[in-house]
Order: sequence, then C-alpha cells, then structure tokens
Amino acid sequence: MDLLNILACPTCKGPLTKKGSFLLCNKCSLAFPIQEGVPNLLPEEAWPLKKAQKACFRHTLKL
Repeated sequence: MDLLNILACPTCKGPLTKKGSFLLCNKCSLAFPIQEGVPNLLPEEAWPLKKAQKACFRHTLKL
C-alpha cells in the first residue's frame, strides 16, 4: 500500500502529493518536508507551497 493513500494534510485533511523532498497540500498551500525519508507533518514545520516549489526547482537544476 502506498503511504500517500493513507496520509492527509494535518491542517485541512486534504490529499498530499509528493514532489521532490516535500509532501504538498494544494488545498491549503503548504509543503511538508521529507527528512531522511520520513515525512515531517508538524504544521509549524511546514513551508509555504511557493517556497517549496522553488526549492524543488533549484534542486532539480543542480542535478
């Protein structure tokens, strides 16, 4: 079973999608970091969605 089928955004309970090293919630525009393979779903650790998308894009360019 895929973990994304079980997890939900802790803030709005919306679905999460994986993008780079983040789990994204498009419903409330938050991105939760994945650190050492473990999703950090603490709302106070979430990034604004646009900031996370920029970080993912920069990481992709470095590869």
